[in-house]
Amino acid sequence: MKGFLTLSLLLLTSLYWGTEAQILNAESLRKVTDTSGFSGNAAVNFALKRNTRDFLTFSSDIHIQYKMNNHLILLKNDLAFQKIEGADLENSNITHLRYNYKISSRTALEAFSQIQENKINLIAHRALVGAGIRYKLSNSDNYKFYFGTLAMYEHEKLTDGITPIQENIRNSSYLSFSLYPRDNISIISTTYYQPLLKDFNDYRISNQSSLAVEMFKNVTLNISYTFTYDIFPAVGIPSSQYDLSTGIAYSFD
Repeated sequence: MKGFLTLSLLLLTSLYWGTEAQILNAESLRKVTDTSGFSGNAAVNFALKRNTRDFLTFSSDIHIQYKMNNHLILLKNDLAFQKIEGADLENSNITHLRYNYKISSRTALEAFSQIQENKINLIAHRALVGAGIRYKLSNSDNYKFYFGTLAMYEHEKLTDGITPIQENIRNSSYLSFSLYPRDNISIISTTYYQPLLKDFNDYRISNQSSLAVEMFKNVTLNISYTFTYDIFPAVGIPSSQYDLSTGIAYSFD
């Protein structure tokens, strides 16, 4: 228990310094394992993206997972650099911390916190903290379906020169499935819906689908496609955006 509390403190401390944009797919952070202790992966990615312009991205990220009995802690920390029409730009950073407590074979309590930034989307700062419940909808080892719903507080500052600082309460609901057609192949897709509780006409939708193929022991090729829709983005930013990326990840147990 002392090690568990120490790890929690370290993760919460590191959380303060991270930032990113868009809706994070927390399902992509989960590493299937039946053993207690640390596991995770480190990855590098190349991406072709489009919002107001086309640009190329290089990013690196680290996922760390700690499991002990009914407790599960997930940490994501990454940094992305982008090239836009010949100009280099440090675009985004993220640190996301998520805690799960399993209360039955199908149900778990969830809590998370995230700080994010994205210069391209004119998000100077977006801080999130939330909690809710997660349901396992299937018991098969070859395919898994989950549904989660959480309430979250959002503090957001944009750099469009028009939108004031926002402080809101949103719902964050998601439906996720994971398929394992072969031992070395996994397919994960998650769709998020995040309406403002005081105005359901203000919402965000995101879907991320990824294919992971283990090429060698602990070395995986990852291909991901993400689509996001924000009905009220920063002024001058399109409501819909996509992100197609591929990269190599190294996993550890």
